[in-house]
Amino acid sequence: MSSETKPTNIRWLVLILASATSLMLYIHRYTWAIIRPELAREYGFTNTELEQIFTFFNFAYAIGQIPGGIICDFFGARFFLSSITLGWSVSLVLITFAGSFWAFCVARLIFGGAQAGAYPSLSNVSRQWFPLANRTTMQGFVASFAGRAGGALAPIIMATVLMGYFDLDWRTALMIMASGGLFLAAAFVVLYRNSPFHDKRVNEAEQDLFREDSLSEKSKKKVLNFWTAAKHRSLSIMVFAQLSNAGADIVYTSVLGSFFFSKDISWEQLGIYASLPLFGGAIGGFTGGFLNDWIIKITGSRKWGRRIMGSTGKTIAAIFVFVAIAQTNVAYLAIGLFVVKFFSDWSQPTVWGTCTDIGGPYSATVFSIVNTAGNVGAIIVSLFILGPLLDSYTTIEIINGESKPDTDYFPMFVVVASLYIVTAFLWLFIDCTKPIDPEEPTKA
Repeated sequence: MSSETKPTNIRWLVLILASATSLMLYIHRYTWAIIRPELAREYGFTNTELEQIFTFFNFAYAIGQIPGGIICDFFGARFFLSSITLGWSVSLVLITFAGSFWAFCVARLIFGGAQAGAYPSLSNVSRQWFPLANRTTMQGFVASFAGRAGGALAPIIMATVLMGYFDLDWRTALMIMASGGLFLAAAFVVLYRNSPFHDKRVNEAEQDLFREDSLSEKSKKKVLNFWTAAKHRSLSIMVFAQLSNAGADIVYTSVLGSFFFSKDISWEQLGIYASLPLFGGAIGGFTGGFLNDWIIKITGSRKWGRRIMGSTGKTIAAIFVFVAIAQTNVAYLAIGLFVVKFFSDWSQPTVWGTCTDIGGPYSATVFSIVNTAGNVGAIIVSLFILGPLLDSYTTIEIINGESKPDTDYFPMFVVVASLYIVTAFLWLFIDCTKPIDPEEPTKA
């Protein structure tokens, strides 16, 4: 043990950097909720066409997940994460120069590819810098609170403030929002180091906080054997759970802005109402991280602590979907979806925690596998269910000589609730205490 009794606090600086990265990623990603109705108005795109444009992001995001995770596990997060943050911020601006269906598709493709390695890298950051005793709480703050808060802030900043209060067009507003990523990329490369054991600012007392997880400089292979991963039962179940979970959640990324815009509200109101579900996810994610660590402590079982959190939130969320959409008042509807996302997203830190439990030193790669599955689910739902379903429930009304589409969104929310139930069921069979690497120590 160190003779110094008080640890340094570099881990908290890392927490701030990781949270800021997650926040910015979601701020940029959730601008689509505001762009979508503008593209429908300006170019006359159908729901199917809009979902096709949207899913080009997911194609690139899915393809880039596993390579991004491998690169990060091999080289570390410092330069890789700062580079892709810079890349996606610049590529976001490309969307403002697009002017046709295929130009928007290409811009979304580049944007998705640039963002692909972000969360696998942040999983690596959490494995390196968050002590095991409170790791899930810290992961919850990064992945769910900061990330979902970024998603919630996106419509407020873009619609309520920039487009509503300052009366900017969507292209100018998007350029302004993209600029924050440039500063974040520079801050990350200057302030972050790949390991507390390689950071001269970290004293031995703070290093001791990480030794419980055997996170010392022992030699290991740095690339995961994918055949071993493919045979891992719990990872396979997680893949299917994330397929259904992300398939449900893609609604909040893609359609939420159009859904609220259909209620004939102003840009200022749209920004507030569209943000409420995401704030629910942010608070739920942080609460879920804390609850997961607490349940593990009181039950003495990491396996059942993970299972309880993974299953209960999705079940409760499925019930509240129908409570929310039964509301005729738009404000009450938004509050109802706040509750849905609160319970849905309180399992998000559990996903991160389980990836680090199962993956060990390969946590970024394992997370990238799970996140890839989620994007495949999002692509399937967006392309083959969401767009065609919404178009089939859309009628054209003639108001004052102008045609106006009117969409019934109820069937979409039935799909969301059904996918939540599937996810809840699958979580009952995941065992986080059996790592992919049999030599990696585990906590029961």
